[in-house]
Amino acid sequence: MLDPASVAALLAARHADPFAVLGLHAGPEGALWLRALLPGAEAVEVLEAASGRPLATLAPRRLETDGGPVPTPLFEARIPRRRQRFDYRLRVRWAGGGEGVYADAYAFPPLLDEDELRAFHEGHHTRPQRFLGAHAMTVAGVAGVRFAVWAPNARRVSVIGDFNAWDGRRHPMRLRHAAGVWELFVPHAAPGDLYKYELLDANGSLLPAKADPYAFASELRPGNASRVASPRADTPLPAGRAGHNHAAAPISVYEVHLGSWGHPDLAAATAERPHCAEHTARSGFPHWDALAAVLPAYAASLGFTHLELLPITEHPFDGSWGYQTLGQFAPTARFGEPEGFGRFVAACHAAGLGLILDWVPAHFPRDAHGLGRFDGTALYEYADPREGEHRDWGTLIPNFGRNEVRCFLTGSALHWLEHWGVDGLRVDAVASMLYRDYSRGEGEWLPNAQGGRENLEAIALLRHINTVIGRECPGAITLAEESTSFPLVSAPVHAGGLGFHFKWNMGWMNDTLRYLREDPVHRRWHHDLMSFGLVYAFSEHFVLPLSHDEVVHGKGSLLGKCPGDDWQRFATLRAYYGFQWGHPGKKLLFMGQEFGQPGEWRHDAALPWALLEDPRHAGLQALVRDLNALYRASPALHRLDSDAAGFEWLVADDREHSVFAWLRRDGRGDRAIVACNFTPVPRHGYRLPLPADAHGPWQEVLNTDAPLYGGSGVGNPGRLDPEDGALRLDLPPLATLVLRPA
Repeated sequence: MLDPASVAALLAARHADPFAVLGLHAGPEGALWLRALLPGAEAVEVLEAASGRPLATLAPRRLETDGGPVPTPLFEARIPRRRQRFDYRLRVRWAGGGEGVYADAYAFPPLLDEDELRAFHEGHHTRPQRFLGAHAMTVAGVAGVRFAVWAPNARRVSVIGDFNAWDGRRHPMRLRHAAGVWELFVPHAAPGDLYKYELLDANGSLLPAKADPYAFASELRPGNASRVASPRADTPLPAGRAGHNHAAAPISVYEVHLGSWGHPDLAAATAERPHCAEHTARSGFPHWDALAAVLPAYAASLGFTHLELLPITEHPFDGSWGYQTLGQFAPTARFGEPEGFGRFVAACHAAGLGLILDWVPAHFPRDAHGLGRFDGTALYEYADPREGEHRDWGTLIPNFGRNEVRCFLTGSALHWLEHWGVDGLRVDAVASMLYRDYSRGEGEWLPNAQGGRENLEAIALLRHINTVIGRECPGAITLAEESTSFPLVSAPVHAGGLGFHFKWNMGWMNDTLRYLREDPVHRRWHHDLMSFGLVYAFSEHFVLPLSHDEVVHGKGSLLGKCPGDDWQRFATLRAYYGFQWGHPGKKLLFMGQEFGQPGEWRHDAALPWALLEDPRHAGLQALVRDLNALYRASPALHRLDSDAAGFEWLVADDREHSVFAWLRRDGRGDRAIVACNFTPVPRHGYRLPLPADAHGPWQEVLNTDAPLYGGSGVGNPGRLDPEDGALRLDLPPLATLVLRPA
C-alpha cells in the first residue's frame, strides 16, 4: 500500500517519480496492484484489454482529515489472480456524466532512444525535433501522442491539454535523467489537441504554463497553447531548384509581409474557398490557400525569381512582424493550419519561384509562456543580462554555447529546409549574434574567453549550422543580414568563413539611399556614395536589399525619399531601380515599392493597390517587370556578380554631371552596358569610352525614361556604332539605360 506522504505528493502533483507508484506494481506477497490518478472520475474498473473482461474495481484512496476520511481521485485495487504484468484498460465513469474506456499512460515503457538523448545532451544531434515535442503515433496498438520536453532543472513536469481537462495532476511525465528530458506517451491524445507543459521549478514553485518549444503547430493568437500536428513526411527541395539558387544564377527577390500584402485578388480567392473565408473572418489574416492562389502568380508575373517572407514562425505579437518568435518549428496559425503552408510552398515552386523564409535565431521575447526561464532557470538564454538581454528590443539572447540550444537552433534551420522543402533561410540580425558589445556601452557587456568582443559561441554555431545545411540540404541557401565589416561572411567554413551563401549589402543600401535623398544639384558632392560599393562589391556574395526596414520608423517610402516634383520623384526612383538591377549583386525589393507606394509601410493595413490606376505607378511596376526580364535573359547582368572580372567602370568620376556607366561581362562572351544620369538635365551626345572587347555595335534594350514607364522619351533608337573607341549617347534626364550587343 502507498504511504500517506506519497499519496499527498501525487494529489498535489509534486511526486518526484509518478511511474514508481502509478500503473501496475507488485505489492505484498507478489500481488499486483493498480493505481490511477483520475480527477473527476466517479468510478473506475480494470478491464482485460484483449477480451474486455472486468478484472477489478478500483476504489478511491481516502485521506484522513480532521473531519474524517475523505475520498481522493487516486483509485487503487489489488488485481486478483494476477502476478505478471498484463495489458489492461480502464473503464471510467465521470462525475459530470459520460463514460469511456482508456489505455493508461503509466502502462507504457520509456520510448525515447538513449543514444539520441545522449547526442542531444552532448550537442551532436542535428534534428532533435524528431524526438522532442509532440509526436502522434501508435504504441502497442494504442493511438496517442508521445510528448517530450527538455527541462533539466524542473522538479516536476506535466503535460496538460484538451485530453486531460488541463489538469497537471493527470499526466506528470517521466524524467530521463541523463539529458534532463521528460517524456510521456498519452493514449488517445490526437492531432489537433491543444497542450502546454506545467512545471515546478527546483524550489517547488509552479511556473506559468509553457508552450512547447518544439511544437509543430500552435493555437491562433491571442491563445498561445501548442497544438498537436498531424504526422507529415519531409518534402525535399524539388529537382532543379538548386541551379536557381546558385551564385551564378539570376536571383531577384520579392520580400513580402503576408498579413499586409492585401492584393485585391485575395478577396476573390478567399470568397471562393469557404475554409479560407471562415479563417479570415476569425483571424483577420488571409489563409495559406488564398495566398497560394494569388501571390506566387503575381510575383512570377513581375519576373521575380524568389519570394522572401517576413518571419512566419509562431509569434505572440502582430506588431513584431514575426521577428519576436517563440515557435521555431511552427508556421504561425495566423494563416491557417500547417498543411496549408505546405501547399503554399508547392504553389511557389509550381510557379517557378524559390521560397526564402526569414529565420530569427538571434533573440526571443520574454512572454511568460515562452522560452524565458523555461524550467525556472536561464535554460535557453544566457544567465547574465550582460550576455542574455537585448535592451533595444526587450528580448532575450539564446545561449549559443549551450549544447542543447545549439541542437535546438540547428534543428529549426533543418526543419524548414527538409520538412517543408523551402529554398533558403534569410538569417536575421547576424551582426547582433557576432558581437558581444552589440548596442552596448562600456561596462554593459562581457568579453569572450580571449578578451575580445566577438561572440565565439555564436560564430561557431553559425558555422556549424551552415556546414550541416551544406551537407544535408544540397541546393538550399542561407543569406545573412549582417551590417558590419565582419570578414568572409559568405565564404566557405573550410576557408575560414561563416559559410553563408549570400550576405545582404547593407553598406550599399545605406550609401545609395543617402545619395537618392540629395537634391540633384548637390549630388556632385556625394558622387562616391554611388561608386564606393564597387570597392568591396566582390568581397562577398552580395544581395542588394531594398527591404522593409527602409520604409518604416520615419524613414519614408522609397518614392518619398526622392526629391523634386512628382515627375522628378518617379524618374529618380526609376533610374535608381535601373542602377540596382545593373549593379553587381542579387536583387531584393520589398512589396509595394514595385509600384511606388508613396507612404511608409504599415503592418496593419493593406498596400494601396488602387494607385495602379495612376499611369505613373503602373509605369513603375512595368519597369520592374521589364528589369527582371532583362536581368534574367542577360548572363552578363548576373553570372559574375561576385567576380571583379565581370565588371569594368566606363565612367566612374563624372561628378559634374552625376553620370555613372559600366560594362558587365559574363566571362563567356555576353556583355551589357549600364549608364545612369542622376540629374534632370539630358546629356546629348555624351561620350562613353569603351574597352577593346566592346567595340562592336550596340542597341538600347531598356530605358527608364521611356514613355511606357512615364518618362519623357529621350533615348537612342536603332543601332549604335562606336567611333574612335567610344559611343555617343543621349542620356535621358534622371534615367538609366541598358545596352546590349546589336
